[in-house]
Amino acid sequence: MGLGLLKEWPLLVNLITTLVFLIFGQSLLADLSHPARFTLILTWLLLIILSSLFAVVRHAESLAEKLGEPLGTLVLTLSVTAVEVMIIIATMLTGKGNPTLARDAMFAVIMIVLNGKVGLTLLIGGLKYKEQDYNLQGANSFLAVILPLAVIGLVLPNYTSSSPDQTFSLIQTAFLIIVSVALYGIFLTIQNGRHRAYFRPARPTAETKNAKRKWRIVHEVHSVPYHVLLLLGYMGLLVILTQHLAVPIDFTIRVLGAPVALAGFLIATLVLAPESLGAVRAALVNDLQRSVNILLGSVLATIGLTIPAVLTFGLLWHKPIILGLEPVDITMLSLTLVLSTMTFSNSRTNVLLGAVHLLLFFAYLLLIFQR
Repeated sequence: MGLGLLKEWPLLVNLITTLVFLIFGQSLLADLSHPARFTLILTWLLLIILSSLFAVVRHAESLAEKLGEPLGTLVLTLSVTAVEVMIIIATMLTGKGNPTLARDAMFAVIMIVLNGKVGLTLLIGGLKYKEQDYNLQGANSFLAVILPLAVIGLVLPNYTSSSPDQTFSLIQTAFLIIVSVALYGIFLTIQNGRHRAYFRPARPTAETKNAKRKWRIVHEVHSVPYHVLLLLGYMGLLVILTQHLAVPIDFTIRVLGAPVALAGFLIATLVLAPESLGAVRAALVNDLQRSVNILLGSVLATIGLTIPAVLTFGLLWHKPIILGLEPVDITMLSLTLVLSTMTFSNSRTNVLLGAVHLLLFFAYLLLIFQR
């Protein structure tokens, strides 16, 4: 235990950084017009936040080893989603705020995960193993909840007439919050209750078993309270640090005249970076089931939890929240959902499926800058 705590030096570095910004944050972030000062502050915050995110994932994965699947992966996805919500709310509270930030961030998560991460994972796994299998019932369960929530939350606001500008009325907002939380709660009941087997490998392979033995050597596993406390410690510091990161992000968008959607993409990329490595690593050891749980779980948690969290924030702080996507984004979302349904309609994957998803991801990147 003592040696384990000594290895948590990033927590001390994060704590020192947090104290520095709590005490001197206003002066440090007051003037970011000087390129060297801006680069130093942004790099410093990004490195510290990334180290915290990787630590969160590390302890979540250790909890996964202790708790087993699918509960362990659930801890990981909930932790990452909580960080995403923190960054979105902190950025919306900065300056004039951005009413479309939550929409852009959620859309970015869907595009990055369902196209970029799924494509890369399937491509790497296919190149190494030709074909990989997973539990089809689990993937279908994820998609059965993702599809209606994505359409209701990100498409339907464009076609309602009770409120202007791609938003929901008060009654519609309350309904969406209740429906999102209820559907996600029902899914968790299925995932961690009577249908846990849907989210476990149907036939564990020798590679998967060997990978788990190697993983235990790389990741030192302690007691559940040990990892829970450190997980909460890192996330607590992230709450404060993300509030300060919002300032240089907002400054970057304004000064460069970059598309507003770029802020959502940057937030999603930052939050999803540690999870991406976990999904790819699992595919490399032929544990595609864990990759599917991580990838589809992160999309579902983003839609099922971020939407109600951000809408609640908007109601409490009287901030406008625009959820409806632009027509070109609706087209990309529809194509992604249809392709994902086709990809996960067979229990075996290959290189072709990964390549198609990656092409859609590159199209999404292009459309951020060139409409």
